[in-house]
Amino acid sequence: MITIYDWFGYEMPIKERYQLIKEAGFDGVLLWWSEDFGRNDYLNGPQIAQEAGLFIENIHTPIQNQNNLWLDNLDGEALTDCYLQCLADCAEFEIPTMVVHLPDEDNPHNALGLNRILRITEKAEQLGVNVALENLRNLTNLAYVLEQVDSLCIGFCYDCGHHYRYYPGNDLLSTYGSRLMALHLHDNNGSYAQHGLPFDGTIDWSITMKKIAETNYSGATAIEVMNWDYEDLSAKDFLHKAFERAKRLEALKH
Repeated sequence: MITIYDWFGYEMPIKERYQLIKEAGFDGVLLWWSEDFGRNDYLNGPQIAQEAGLFIENIHTPIQNQNNLWLDNLDGEALTDCYLQCLADCAEFEIPTMVVHLPDEDNPHNALGLNRILRITEKAEQLGVNVALENLRNLTNLAYVLEQVDSLCIGFCYDCGHHYRYYPGNDLLSTYGSRLMALHLHDNNGSYAQHGLPFDGTIDWSITMKKIAETNYSGATAIEVMNWDYEDLSAKDFLHKAFERAKRLEALKH
């Protein structure tokens, strides 16, 4: 199965977006789950995606306030409530997984934050929804939570672009691969040094895909690419190119 982050760039109606994703060959989508970035109709996304014949692999929870999770104030509680609501939304729309950014390295974990994670874990287990924690510049917090929370519903979202940007010397897949629940595959080229099409940057994809295969991960080959350095391509052409690259990645897993 090959999936793509649904908000890959380009301004267009969401229905047309999903039709183009399906026509390019993708099996499913990763949905952005908030009104940020102009997504004021995100709650309609699941139905529109399903009508286009697309599987919804996961949702990405809001990131603007990600560092609030450890705070002993109303902002910290509000973010916890937001994640609990996202779990309920996943259950309602039959979406198996949600992706979460833990606070970054400037915001060290604490007992209150772990308690909130445990509340989220309890609800995830009740609802049967997975919570995939994504690696960014947050390895201390990520490692702590994965060590402290022994639940089949709490796992790892491996983002290869963030890996090589922030912790190129750490073997994240060998360390956390047994908890792998989701992938964000993109190359580290372009104006933001990330979210480029695979094989356009410097990531060694043969090594990356072999390591993913060794984890026994059975989920989708999911790419999280943006058109930031491909504006000369139409949305249709960009998607077709993205799908061809994703197929090459899939082939490297075998």
